[in-house]
Amino acid sequence: MKDTESQCNGRNLNLSYSAGDEKRLSQILMALADPVRLQIAAIISSRGSLCSCDLEEPVQKSQPTISHHTKVLAEAGLIVAEKKGKWVWWNINPDAVNFLSDKLATLFGSASEADR
Repeated sequence: MKDTESQCNGRNLNLSYSAGDEKRLSQILMALADPVRLQIAAIISSRGSLCSCDLEEPVQKSQPTISHHTKVLAEAGLIVAEKKGKWVWWNINPDAVNFLSDKLATLFGSASEADR
C-alpha cells in the first residue's frame, strides 16, 4: 500500500504505516504463520530466556529443525540470540512485539470503528 491516504467508498483510509512498516509487518506475520514457530515464540515468551536445547522436548522437534525455525524468527526480528558458551539462548525482542501490537491495533482497530 503505497498511498496511505486513499479513499474507498468515500472513506479516507489514513493508514498510519509506511511501505517499510508494511514489509516488516509481513515478515513478522510470515514467521509466525508456521505453527512450530508460533509455538517456539510462545514458549520463549513465557519463559523469558531459553536455551535452544530446552526447546526439543516441548516442541517435539529435532535440534536442526529447531535451529531452522529460530533462524526464521530471528531474521524477522522476533527473537534475539545471546551466546553462552556453546549454547544459544533466545529472548523475545520487545521492540518487535510492540511494533506488531501497534500495527495490528491500527489495522483492526480502525476496521472495527468503521463498522460502528
